[in-house]
Amino acid sequence: MGGELIGLVAVILGMGVPLGALYTYYRVRKLRGEERLAAIARGVDIPMEPELNQAARSRRAGILLVSGALGYIATFGLIASIQADRDIWTAAALGIIPLAIGIGYFLDWSFIRRDARA
Repeated sequence: MGGELIGLVAVILGMGVPLGALYTYYRVRKLRGEERLAAIARGVDIPMEPELNQAARSRRAGILLVSGALGYIATFGLIASIQADRDIWTAAALGIIPLAIGIGYFLDWSFIRRDARA
């Protein structure tokens, strides 16, 4: 029964976590909108929230992907060294994919910044 329970939990979490994230995103946006409408009804001047430019979005994505990939590689590397299992290093090597994408975002950010200065 242990294997069946693990599969059930994986399916429930695999579907439940994204649904929870979507609901949370929806509620935050709804509350912000209600807050803005209430402030406008009271006559308070509300400044517009600036959107991030392309360079800032690339930098943020690069930071998140590189740090996530390094954490993933370090976690599986630590598990592999504790378990003394070479096969776990294969899982750690999969962290190279988001690491490379994050480095690409950093390069994009630097190119955008360089083009803006020129």
